Amino acid sequence: MSAMKLLKNIIGGLAGAAALNLLHETARRLDPETPRVDLVGEEALSKGLETLGIEPLTGNALYTATLAGDLLSNAFYYSMIGAGKRKYLVARGLAYGVAAGIGALKLTEPLGLNDVPVTRTQKTQLLTIAYYAFGGLVTAWVINGLRKKV
Repeated sequence: MSAMKLLKNIIGGLAGAAALNLLHETARRLDPETPRVDLVGEEALSKGLETLGIEPLTGNALYTATLAGDLLSNAFYYSMIGAGKRKYLVARGLAYGVAAGIGALKLTEPLGLNDVPVTRTQKTQLLTIAYYAFGGLVTAWVINGLRKKV
């Protein structure tokens, strides 16, 4: 993969991750049934730090570190959507997004985390998948736009 293609994939991944987080942060302030992936992330970060013997963060520091980690990990994941032919970018974006949403629902409890913030209602579960699918689609659209010949 060329350096330029890799850069475009990373930019697309960052755009998708930012769109996902913007959607999540906005929606959670408006609707109590929205997924609270942020709470799952905070729990995961706290448990990870404890495992390493590091005092867990609290308050705004925990929120900020979780948000930064979420942006970076989702950007890395979403950037993989750009691997492969441009013809299938949107389909890959949707598939990666849906897979990430299902993973958020199905892997939380086996990883020892509280799954209630993402599974508490059917609406919450559907929105979890939809939010990640949205991030995947934004990624695909941005990468596609960057790859067009000018």
